[in-house]
Amino acid sequence: MNRRETDFTAATGGGPGGPADAGERNLAPAAQSPHAAGQPGPACGVPRPHESARAQVAGSATYIDDMAEIKGTLHAAPILSTVAHGRLRGVDPGAALALPGVRGVVLAGDIPGDPMLATFVHDEPVFARDAVEHVGQVIGVVVADSVMAARRAARQVQVRIDPLPAVLDPRAAHAARSYVLPPVVVRRGEPEAALARAPHRLTGQLEVGGQEHFYLEGQVAYAIPLEQDQWHIHSSTQHPGEVQHWVAHALGLENNAVTVECRRMGGGFGGKETQAGHVAVWAALAARRFGRPVKLRLDRDDDFLVTGKRHPFAYDWEVGFDDSGLVTALKLTMLANCGFSADLSGPVADRALFHCDNAYFLSDVEIASYRCKTNTQSHTAFRGFGGPQGVIAIEAILGDVARHLGLDPLDVRRRNLYGIDDRNVTHYRMKVEDNILHPLLAKIEQACGYRRRRAAIAAWNASSPVIKRGIAVTPVKFGISFTATFFNQAGALVHVFTDGSVQLNHGGTEMGQGLHTKIMQVVADELGVPFERVRCTATETGKVPNASATAASSGTDLNGRAAQFAARNIRDNLASFVAGLDGCGAGAITFRGGAVVSPKTTRSFDEVVQAAYANRIQLWSDGFYRTPKIHYDKATLTGRPFYYFAYGAACSEVAIDTLTGESRVLKVDILHDVGTSINPAIDIGQIEGGFIQGVGWLTTEQLVWNEQGLLTTHAPSTYKIPATGDVPEHFNIELWHEPNPEDNVFGSKAVGEPPFMLAISVWEALREAAGAARGGAAVRLDAPATPENVLRALGA
Repeated sequence: MNRRETDFTAATGGGPGGPADAGERNLAPAAQSPHAAGQPGPACGVPRPHESARAQVAGSATYIDDMAEIKGTLHAAPILSTVAHGRLRGVDPGAALALPGVRGVVLAGDIPGDPMLATFVHDEPVFARDAVEHVGQVIGVVVADSVMAARRAARQVQVRIDPLPAVLDPRAAHAARSYVLPPVVVRRGEPEAALARAPHRLTGQLEVGGQEHFYLEGQVAYAIPLEQDQWHIHSSTQHPGEVQHWVAHALGLENNAVTVECRRMGGGFGGKETQAGHVAVWAALAARRFGRPVKLRLDRDDDFLVTGKRHPFAYDWEVGFDDSGLVTALKLTMLANCGFSADLSGPVADRALFHCDNAYFLSDVEIASYRCKTNTQSHTAFRGFGGPQGVIAIEAILGDVARHLGLDPLDVRRRNLYGIDDRNVTHYRMKVEDNILHPLLAKIEQACGYRRRRAAIAAWNASSPVIKRGIAVTPVKFGISFTATFFNQAGALVHVFTDGSVQLNHGGTEMGQGLHTKIMQVVADELGVPFERVRCTATETGKVPNASATAASSGTDLNGRAAQFAARNIRDNLASFVAGLDGCGAGAITFRGGAVVSPKTTRSFDEVVQAAYANRIQLWSDGFYRTPKIHYDKATLTGRPFYYFAYGAACSEVAIDTLTGESRVLKVDILHDVGTSINPAIDIGQIEGGFIQGVGWLTTEQLVWNEQGLLTTHAPSTYKIPATGDVPEHFNIELWHEPNPEDNVFGSKAVGEPPFMLAISVWEALREAAGAARGGAAVRLDAPATPENVLRALGA
């Protein structure tokens, strides 16, 4: 695998950075530092290992299920509905209670607080009460001395349910006007009139499946009762503040009675943004009922059945266009399968609305979004948060336009790109001010040899009756910020100890993406100390309160800036102190390479810290950041919901076997915009992982519910995520060379979600290959492109 990076010399090298000449200082020798020597030069802008990498490789990084359990800890397991929709007539735990080691059950009647979860819509019960609404809905929990005893007992609980008709498909839900939230329609121009005068018109439909998060560490919480009705909750969560609120709400307490802690997660991908709250609430209710600590870790099969997925979508569209492929009118209907409750479906469907333009200007457009209620798990956040479901719609449409006209799809895509001086306002009235789409696409086209390879593939297909190849280039333009404006805020704490070591805490959570590592780099550079002198502690609601979820690709943008401001406050305190000693202005004091330099002399950072402490100078500070410029009218879905856009493009080459429907990704080239990278190694890792996860969504990861509403693909034996063999040997990644034009931390851009959508290039290449097998005709290929769906496309 080749990994190409842009030149980071300007960001990392050049200029003085090491300690000043010892002859300039005339200071007493400092005590030997117990810390390993740091790398010379700045902490940011260079590849650095993940802060927990060594511990994870050695098996010493602690996850919740690794924690030493407090004496007396009990274990809980969920009692699940086996019916998709029905009236709950009764629960008989007798057989379960007779098993050895079983302490009891917790049901809806045992909830001291609100029996409904503290969601925005307030439409989801903590435990099912009068009705069940999907297979796998939690009716209660069994509590036992061991996890296996609890799980065995939960399966012995007898639940009486009178079945009712179930709705399992978003089209059926739409026909029945069954929604979790009201529909939303966005219009610009006169799409009906524009369609009427368009030289060409096409209509189409598409079905795109959901996706299981398949985090390595499943959902888990450990609830510990403390004195005076206080609680400490260890939760594998992307949103400790929400878990705190949900637990307090269910227990009938104020938020200040509950502290939630998360050192790290073994993956999240959005699946632990709200869904972790359920598990923590259930564990806390059991702990309250029995007065003992309770751990609840879902079995993988139960995790599949209980938790929500990426929203499946269905689409209907009509497009008008001219001879060059320029889209002149579009009417698009998006049906989001939300499951049985709203959860985060509103903002997910909104983001799909915001991103159904992707990189393209739509002059006359109507987009209707329906948030359909079905009797399945309540679908939730997943990497991209509705963005991928919006992007794939317009990419499918442009691919069909190109094949209808017999044009190169890349030429049609470039014809429709947002402009610089005109055609530069989105359908939600935000101006695209930082557009790099044109040079970015031109560069990847040239770098990957797209035209030459497309010609070679055409020659191959002409002589190969069974194996057909396809190639496609697709871009991404992804908005960065929470669309709920009030979430775009963050806080952090930085402590400098008297030995010069630095401790950091912030409201973001670490799920393997390297957030802590990047923020440690930012703090190290702000204080001018080696990266190795900074440590990051567990995210905890008692340290930084009211923190937003680590989501929307904004973790570093928000928390990194807050931590930078906290460190800057300390640096300013120290600079003022040294300026007073040396009779100069504070602006003349610089911090670099573990030294504090004034026009008069150079001192070690440790020496300055010790002297500052002796003079009662504050050595800790908080920092707070709110994203500027953003505003958004939820009633009209217009405004500037995003601080900036992140861009990228991918060229993917694939092959399909027309006899079996099997496919393989042969080559991938990616050019992605991360601004000035804080950590190129971590950013490239995020691009690799996001892309491959996107390939899984569009090729192998198929969720199948049977006619009874049971998710039949609920284990690794039936649900297939990509493996190492699915990663092509030719996998090139290059980083775009320009900094973020907005004032963001280190000039960087978010990287967690945008690369996911570059995998749509694989799906479009598969459509190209299938089209070649059908003489160049347009094909409908529903996602994921499993062998069955590929064969259906070939036979259409």
